[in-house]
Amino acid sequence: MGTAESVLSSSRHHHNQQPPADEITTISERTEGVDPLVERLRSLKIASPLLASASPTESSLTDILVKKQPSSVQGSLDPNVLLELFSMYHDWQEERAKAISQTQGEIEIKIEIADALAVKLHQRFNYSVSAMRMAANNLSEVQQLQVEVGELKGRLTEVLSNCDALCKRIMLEGPETLRSSVKPFSTGKIETPAD
Repeated sequence: MGTAESVLSSSRHHHNQQPPADEITTISERTEGVDPLVERLRSLKIASPLLASASPTESSLTDILVKKQPSSVQGSLDPNVLLELFSMYHDWQEERAKAISQTQGEIEIKIEIADALAVKLHQRFNYSVSAMRMAANNLSEVQQLQVEVGELKGRLTEVLSNCDALCKRIMLEGPETLRSSVKPFSTGKIETPAD
């Protein structure tokens, strides 16, 4: 692509000594590089439209820039684009169905685990209830056992006191053969009377 520059120059003619005359000199230069904006415009590609119009499609950038838009465009959706959209929608629906199915499976597994835990918890609760009932029954019998133990303790104390009194009496009044073999339960010394 070339660029043209116009330069106003004054030149003197030294041979004939005439006054200087105004001249217009045109210089044409050819640049080797290409404008990057033009290259980008040329590299643009026209995408296929979603609506196929009755008029022929534009094939270049000039056709698009120069084209006059009609007041009303009558067209229909391209069948290939429609098929591609339905295919994308179908794939999306399948992915959603897989995700929902997987989530449903995970929820079912969690429900089964919760049911198993609930059964175990119910069994442990029943065992705890039976253990508490047994403990309550045993505790209800404790008072009666305490009364019986108290009575036995009183009787044992009475027997021991009678036995101790008997031993003391044998030591004081019994025969000589029994005095050496019998000892009272009390720790106090028994004073024998002087002969």
